[in-house]
Amino acid sequence: MLSLDCSIQEAIKNLDDVGVKIVLVTDKNQKLIGTISDGDVRRGILKGLDLESPIENILHKNPFVVPPEMPRHMVLQLMEANKIQQIPIVDQKGVVEGLQLWDEISAPSIKTNKILIMAGGIGSRLGDHTKNCPKPLLPVAGKPMLQHIIERAREEGFTNFILSVGYLAPMIEEFFGDGSNFEVVIKYLHEDSPLGTAGALGLINPVPEESLIITNGDVISDIRFGELLDFHQRHNAVATMAVRSHEWQHPFGVVETNGVDIVRLEEKPVYRSHINAGVYAIEPEVIVGIEENIKLDMPELFEKLKFLNKKTIAFPMHEPWLDVGKPADLLKANTEKSN
Repeated sequence: MLSLDCSIQEAIKNLDDVGVKIVLVTDKNQKLIGTISDGDVRRGILKGLDLESPIENILHKNPFVVPPEMPRHMVLQLMEANKIQQIPIVDQKGVVEGLQLWDEISAPSIKTNKILIMAGGIGSRLGDHTKNCPKPLLPVAGKPMLQHIIERAREEGFTNFILSVGYLAPMIEEFFGDGSNFEVVIKYLHEDSPLGTAGALGLINPVPEESLIITNGDVISDIRFGELLDFHQRHNAVATMAVRSHEWQHPFGVVETNGVDIVRLEEKPVYRSHINAGVYAIEPEVIVGIEENIKLDMPELFEKLKFLNKKTIAFPMHEPWLDVGKPADLLKANTEKSN
């Protein structure tokens, strides 16, 4: 970064040193004043400016900026729409916090965090569909649900997976093996009896050293696991739950009364709430406190953490999402993924 009293010569040197084709110009409080690209330098020289001219003469004073919390995919969309490859990261006070670079965010880096997929359920609500096939292997648009989840995470750079299996486990292990056919590494946990949506955490040995992502094996979603992980870590939480907005319209007009007096009438009101999306991020310390082979569901785990005054937060997600629990859900998943 440069200050406003620097020369074009200093801007050129800075561009050569950092190699990112942009210079950020800030005041003494690190607030962004503007940017200078190599194109700005060339245009200034063509206009007759010399190398000792102040950079204010070539400064782009209203550059595109993004806040620190803007999701990666939205930054990419902004870059594509405006044909730019660098965007300063600026907080609410205008202070520079970093720089988003196309080359870095368009090709995701390999992430060492593990993803635990709960794939041991019987799927009894799906009836005959799961009589001879575990639910995670049910085909959606020509491939198992579980494969969609793994490939979606792999696109973001996640390559280490743990599958918690139980019902018809050999079929899942035979299909996915060690993960090499899917360019990932897969390990397995075996539930001798159903352990709920969180109980399998007690089987993990050794405990991971990094934050762990957990997802149910019957959730078809475009959630960005990397953004969930960043959100979780940025807020210093011990456990984060992805939540999704859900609307439900009452089929009748609602009458609010006080005794026999009518207080308010509302025709078929719409109620809004957040629902658990079945995807989580947790810290290793959470796993340490879970007993082995004890049935435990995620809502119960979050309640325990909250009781212990541990920081638990919600990650609001807006991407397409479907919990494949019933035959109608499976049909819907196949229809949507095939289009």
